[in-house]
Amino acid sequence: MKKVFAMLPVAVFAVLVGFFIYRLVLIDHGDTPNLIPSVMIGRSAPAFDLPPLFDGQPHFAAKDLQGKVTLINFFASWCEACRAEHGFLGEVKQAGIRLIGIDYKDDPKDAKAWLARMGDPYDEVVTDADGRTAINFGLYGVPESYLIDKKGVIRFKQTGELTPDVIRSQVVPLARELSR
Repeated sequence: MKKVFAMLPVAVFAVLVGFFIYRLVLIDHGDTPNLIPSVMIGRSAPAFDLPPLFDGQPHFAAKDLQGKVTLINFFASWCEACRAEHGFLGEVKQAGIRLIGIDYKDDPKDAKAWLARMGDPYDEVVTDADGRTAINFGLYGVPESYLIDKKGVIRFKQTGELTPDVIRSQVVPLARELSR
């Protein structure tokens, strides 16, 4: 019986290695969850009107998407992947793309403290306290970003964190094209 228990950690490790290899094979065959297609691509952004995170700022609504290419970034202070992504959002701003942060199901005090500590790269930050706007966008989880053209139509979606490569090779070129 002791031999069985002694082999248990080895067996668990072997199973985990097997799952890891299986996942690598799936990725090699094109199964990439961060590229989950969105039915919202090519459609107008859903109607919303969200309150500001910071007092004295205006609400931000779907009508405010008109006239300027905008990247909407859903984030939360409790989200570890958002923390990893956050440092790269300045590249979006440097490229001249309007960046709107939507704080998803978060305590406003926590979000304000997080932005104060991490830096605030956003042009505006609004709150989606009940998550309804996120649902209407088809959000899978945070972070998630949507590039929206001058007419308010969603043209790109990134499930998961934006990386420097995604920003440079996809977001910035598409935003430049849409700005013409």
